Amino acid sequence: MLLRRLIQICLVLIGGTLGVFLLPDFYKLVKVDYVLINNPYVSALLGAIIFYLITFWSIHYIVDFVDWFEDSLVKVPMTEIFSGTFGLVLGLIIAYLASIPVRGIPIVNTIVSITLTVLLGYIGFQVGFKKREEIFNLFFNRQHRRKGGTEQEGHPQPGKQVKILDTSVVIDGRIADICQTGFLDGPIVIPLFVLEELQHIADSSDALKRNRGRRGLDILNRIQNELPIEVQMYEGDFEDIQEVDSKLIKLAKLMNGIVVTNDYNLNKVCEFQKVKVLNINDLANAVKPVVLPGEELNVQLIKDGKEHHQGIAYLDDGTMIVVEEGKNYIGKRIDVLVTSVLQTSAGRMIFAKPKLLEKAL
Repeated sequence: MLLRRLIQICLVLIGGTLGVFLLPDFYKLVKVDYVLINNPYVSALLGAIIFYLITFWSIHYIVDFVDWFEDSLVKVPMTEIFSGTFGLVLGLIIAYLASIPVRGIPIVNTIVSITLTVLLGYIGFQVGFKKREEIFNLFFNRQHRRKGGTEQEGHPQPGKQVKILDTSVVIDGRIADICQTGFLDGPIVIPLFVLEELQHIADSSDALKRNRGRRGLDILNRIQNELPIEVQMYEGDFEDIQEVDSKLIKLAKLMNGIVVTNDYNLNKVCEFQKVKVLNINDLANAVKPVVLPGEELNVQLIKDGKEHHQGIAYLDDGTMIVVEEGKNYIGKRIDVLVTSVLQTSAGRMIFAKPKLLEKAL
């Protein structure tokens, strides 16, 4: 309702202004010489009335357009708006300065001024928009250098970098415990598109997905309300990008932040694009007890392996042990000797063989 009133007021003011400037010429054209009509006050009133009547027909279209424009603008990240506007203003300033030498030439002045304004304004906007990452990092790094003199050129202090959570690490849940222990510092950023993906998963018809989504939302509420760590919401979006992982990488570049995940593929993509990443699985693997080849373990084999005669067992921390020639011992607890350990970002796998078999050999 307020928007409708504002639009009507603007149109009435426009109508009054046009009435003052245009109606006198119209009176001359139709040869109206009445003093009561042909004066600025009456002209302004008539123009305002005409445009007010027009609003009854056009107000719905104008309101719809304004709402659409507002929604579109809200979805655009602030960095893109700022960088595009910065480039546009810079282009217009250059156009103004470039047109000064031809100010004294009547026709050329108009043509050159309009051409330079349109051309350089467009180029400035495009350059500013496409260079938004560099512009954002320029101001971001300067702000950090003003706050602390110990930072190096263009490199903010590690503790000041934001940590951007992805969907998988939120659903996993261990991030809340890590934040609670104090191992993860700095502001935690939760993008709106990650929250929307969690909500979409929580509304799934599949019971497993629905429970995972609800667990993720509970973890976010716990991080925000119960843990002594700063949490920020990023409400922007990248309309030209569909994949959430790609949006996370772009956001990390814009904010000079660190992606926190336990997704192996996202981890590799971040490394390829030179984006800092913290993998929760790497942390979990780092704090697991070290197992060296030749050590003896007592495990219970619970199922077959992929290869012939293999048996599978697990340590208390969930590490999988592949026991060669262990198929005959499924359901039993035996001593095994570690032969090798495979360590990756996806987890750790231990290969072993029965100790009884080793003695027999």
